[in-house]
Amino acid sequence: MANQTGKTALITGGTSGIGRAAAKQLAELGVHVVVAGRSAERGEQTVADIRSAGGKADFVQTDLQDASSARELAKKAVELGNGRVDILVNNAGIFPFGATHDMSEDDFERVYAVNVKAPYFLVAELAPRMAEHGGGAIVNVTTMVADYGAAGMSLYGSSKAALTLLTKAWAAEYGPSGVRVNAVSPGPTRTEGTDVMGEGLDQLAAQAPAGRPASADEIAEAIVFLATDRSSFIYGATLPVDGGRTAV
Repeated sequence: MANQTGKTALITGGTSGIGRAAAKQLAELGVHVVVAGRSAERGEQTVADIRSAGGKADFVQTDLQDASSARELAKKAVELGNGRVDILVNNAGIFPFGATHDMSEDDFERVYAVNVKAPYFLVAELAPRMAEHGGGAIVNVTTMVADYGAAGMSLYGSSKAALTLLTKAWAAEYGPSGVRVNAVSPGPTRTEGTDVMGEGLDQLAAQAPAGRPASADEIAEAIVFLATDRSSFIYGATLPVDGGRTAV
């Protein structure tokens, strides 16, 4: 893959799991990665790991609970990127599972704040700036359960389904200005965040042709593909990386 030196990427949820794997892979290509997350400890460790491997990285601590936090993150990323962000990876997400009647209004607000509102206002801030600089790439991380009904996943799945639609809308809106917007739709993936699922993760993965959970690096490969020029003619697409689950 061509060297991407000179570009800056902002990766939300970039201090663990899929986000961290994507940050490391982009840094290996020469991209200056700005990783955002809640944990200063994980953020500093991620940055240290990337720098020790010869990459360029910075950390911004944020909880992405409202529009103002998203706008502030975008501002800091632009400053760290010397006036530009070329790649945005909307990876941060929370996934409480449970029946609809067990979810509270606070649960609803929290999930939609992180999974929908934050990406919305990050794009609002950064896509026009990308267009001013001649283009850019935005990759949204969704989920396979945005594509089919699953008991216990109404809140999480619906929030990511909104992001799937936004991917298409933003491609139509910003694509003509050179900003490509696409999405990656992971299946069950083994990360620190999904460890709480225990055997449930393997049981869910067993329903797909691959028969196993993905690694964070496997999902990150798809993100990096859509974030770089190798996917230069792909706009508004959602790439399933789910072991074939949504194909059967």
